[in-house]
Amino acid sequence: MIRLGILGSGSGSNMQAILDAIQNGQLEAEIVMVLSDIPDAYILERAGQAGLPTGLIDCRGLRSKFPEDAQREAADILKQAGAELICLAGFMRLLRSPLLDAFPGRIINIHPSLLPDFPGLDAWTQAVEAGARESGCTVHYVDRGMDTGPIIAQARVPVHPNDTPGSLHARIQGEEHKIYPAAIATVAVEIERQLAPGNDRPQKTVL
Repeated sequence: MIRLGILGSGSGSNMQAILDAIQNGQLEAEIVMVLSDIPDAYILERAGQAGLPTGLIDCRGLRSKFPEDAQREAADILKQAGAELICLAGFMRLLRSPLLDAFPGRIINIHPSLLPDFPGLDAWTQAVEAGARESGCTVHYVDRGMDTGPIIAQARVPVHPNDTPGSLHARIQGEEHKIYPAAIATVAVEIERQLAPGNDRPQKTVL
């Protein structure tokens, strides 16, 4: 069973979809830590209601940057919790060396577009304004770029002529909630092979 750490900055709907998949027996996983950089983010409330461990990432008052010392602290918390795969769920800061080095090849993200189209913020708005006929969502590995890592899975969503950014976003989210748990299951197979007995499987630290 894969142990998940989740980072989010918003409502946590994708975290809820992952949790629902676990509880429904569709995903063999355990959420061992939920972290947010926003003190009042609803993802923390959702996690608390579900009895999941939570924590706050101190970004030193910076609105968008992710300081290295804050990343190092987050990596330490995740490692102490025994996390094996890190899932970004609406986390709005770019990751750099401290976190990426702590979990090499074991951090994934879901983005609301068919990458490489429309990376970055408000991808659904970008799609509508560009007159795209199709959009969707992408699960990908996280690297040092913005939504540039290798693609794991995608789901397609048509863009209707009367779509607003809000209506398109809602339909994309519906697909996100299906594809993310499925992609986690796929990635987990490889990670668990890497962390099989005889390899360096992380252990939860008892403080």
